[in-house]
Amino acid sequence: MANSKTATLTFRIDPTLKDALRIAAHAEHRSIANMIEVLIRDHCEQHGIAIPAPEQVENNKEEHT
Repeated sequence: MANSKTATLTFRIDPTLKDALRIAAHAEHRSIANMIEVLIRDHCEQHGIAIPAPEQVENNKEEHT
């Protein structure tokens, strides 16, 4: 599910977690950024958190301007 627009996310993480993330991403032939996205999507799905489609987000922005 590729989007034409992306947002930058910068954060600090324990080096051992970063290494584990790198290994997990490599094992699934993913980039680290894509692996983080997959993990977030999986977490949201498991906990019933809806992720709106990009067009829904854009429509909401237009309604509130």
